[in-house]
Amino acid sequence: MARRLRPVELDFVESAPLRLVFTAEVSAPPKAVYAALADDVADWSCWFTGVARSAPTQGGTGREVRLTGGTRFTETILAAEPDAHYAYRVDTTNAPGLRALLEDWRLAPAGGGTRLRWTFAADGPAPFRLLLTLARPGLGRAFRESARALDRRLTRP
Repeated sequence: MARRLRPVELDFVESAPLRLVFTAEVSAPPKAVYAALADDVADWSCWFTGVARSAPTQGGTGREVRLTGGTRFTETILAAEPDAHYAYRVDTTNAPGLRALLEDWRLAPAGGGTRLRWTFAADGPAPFRLLLTLARPGLGRAFRESARALDRRLTRP
């Protein structure tokens, strides 16, 4: 059963009780990376580890995401700055313990490629925050694997 989360705004990325930040560099340029994040939402399952299905909603201002384990999210896009910034908050989910979640993607040129910074900003009760802190290495690994898969997808001939 889906639960409604607290509706946070972009400033939550700085004030969240739990912030996990991951970075990676890919050889694809920011324009291609941004298009994969923001325009090709339905293809996230082809490169982002754990995403089973994703689809744009509300005329492109929202998303629906299903993870491989059955967790579901409905999201609202809060930032869509071409080649630079893409962010969304989770509005409803069936994940237990979560009170608020915002994911913030920042893109910056890095040589001929892109430096990606993914911030996972969340709130929940103390046991939930502890669990996510313990899951940090796994989330980091999933992010790095996803960045490599995205890069292969964007740079293949």
